Amino acid sequence: MQGHPAVIDALNALLVDELAARDQYFIHSRMLYDWGLDVAADRISHEMEDETGHADALIRRILMLGGMPDMRPSALNIGSDLPSLFANDLAVEISVTQNVRAAIAVCERHSDFVSREVLIPMLVDTEVDHAYWLSKQLGLIELVGLPNYLQSQMHPVAA
Repeated sequence: MQGHPAVIDALNALLVDELAARDQYFIHSRMLYDWGLDVAADRISHEMEDETGHADALIRRILMLGGMPDMRPSALNIGSDLPSLFANDLAVEISVTQNVRAAIAVCERHSDFVSREVLIPMLVDTEVDHAYWLSKQLGLIELVGLPNYLQSQMHPVAA
């Protein structure tokens, strides 16, 4: 099946973002585990898995449309502490949200409603799950203070 070149380009642009989000979440989760912040690390690992799923769906759709997936992720923005990790991840999610919306518009313009349906769950994940959770965590850090938040992100020591 041959897809419209503009749709394939939009999906590839989004793939580049999803791969970067996956890689950024990957390193951030491992940093958090290393720091002993296992609760936050578990959540960020979950986000990495979601981004991997998004990338997989995009790769499959691009191939189905006769395109070649662009597997070069955009630049990563690695944090140096927990607030900067969350802030950098939130910035990626905000960018991805804008790009998913733009890709949906391209799909609609070219009557590719199947690709549009592939993108809708990504938009919901990105906006409702990922970005909302990250912004909530940054708000909690401000509300309770960083030391209290950090303590809440450690698994309790087993007796």
